Amino acid sequence: MRLVRKSDFFFELNEDQIAKYPLNKRDQSKLLCYQYGKITHHKFTDVSSILPKDSLLIMNNAKVIPARLYFKRKTGALIEVLLLEPVKPSSYEKSFASTQASQWKCMIGNSKKWKEGEFLDLSIQSGLIQAQLISKTHRIVELSWTNKKLFTEVLQKIGELPLPPYLNRKTEDSDIKTYQTVFAKNEGSVAAPTAGLHFTDDVLSNIVDKGVAISEVTLHVGAGTFLPVKEDDVINHEMHQEHFEVTIDTLNLLMNHDQRIAVGTTSLRVLESLYWIGIQLSQNDESFFVSKLEPYEKNSKLTFKESIGIIKSYMHTHNITVIEAATEILILPDCELKSITGLITNFHLPESTLLMLIASIVGEEWKDIYETAKAEKYRFLSYGDSSILFKNL
Repeated sequence: MRLVRKSDFFFELNEDQIAKYPLNKRDQSKLLCYQYGKITHHKFTDVSSILPKDSLLIMNNAKVIPARLYFKRKTGALIEVLLLEPVKPSSYEKSFASTQASQWKCMIGNSKKWKEGEFLDLSIQSGLIQAQLISKTHRIVELSWTNKKLFTEVLQKIGELPLPPYLNRKTEDSDIKTYQTVFAKNEGSVAAPTAGLHFTDDVLSNIVDKGVAISEVTLHVGAGTFLPVKEDDVINHEMHQEHFEVTIDTLNLLMNHDQRIAVGTTSLRVLESLYWIGIQLSQNDESFFVSKLEPYEKNSKLTFKESIGIIKSYMHTHNITVIEAATEILILPDCELKSITGLITNFHLPESTLLMLIASIVGEEWKDIYETAKAEKYRFLSYGDSSILFKNL
């Protein structure tokens, strides 16, 4: 693979171009369409007229949790804990159903002042829940409570919804609703799959009426999605592991449609990772983990449908209906996408891996697309406007 430099993906983005708040009506955002090498401008409510009939729309139904917690040492020092992924129990479902304790891998603010083994009380109400630092090296924290409530109920009471750092503001009550998609179901994400924020029930109904099928996957979005690329050689950027789930029903739909449109970069990461899971299974590898550079280190002549067929055969043999896996996949401009013909996505930060992913779909045209979006005053990032980008076939 050729060298990919962070600096090649720089563009000027002013603070006033970043949407700090959503529109009052989420489906009234602007929608830039790139198709057949041309750029056109629409409202998001027009998306059903743009999507090809008989295509398949794949959405990430992950639900953002109030993952930011604040604890206090006896000295008064405040410790911030951001839940990343469950460790014990290791499944999201079992962890949220816990009634006494749950261990999580976390990001820890002010961690130098927290001693391993030390218990901390919640800063807003002592005795409600305690946090113990189990491993400083692995950043594992055990949360324990005595009221026998489900962990998901406890978290809803004490946690704060974590907004992206580039919004530069505190979480407000309105964000609890606006920073979730209308189809959010499976708890576990610390960030919303923001391409889905534009959809409303009416928009979804119009899409179905058009003859477009809709299916869902789950990828629990981690805080690593916000980490800036520090190395100019992007290959050295650390990609964090994210967990995903796909049902047999979704696999059937993927095999039955030639035109597949991913809603958001997270959905695309799932679909591309699925392809490599199928390749692994064809080689008797049951690790169900896709490494950062897998698309560049392995070669395969299998089609996307053939790979999905291998996964289906494995599921039938093992009598399972849901595939659970993890991925660190890094999608760069030279990545030959196997799974989609188009992508619905928001406008991303300069020099980000998400912008490089966009280049894997539209090539160098990303520059014209982004300069046009700036000139037409599109709003950028999570609460901003949308785009639908089709591959140059």
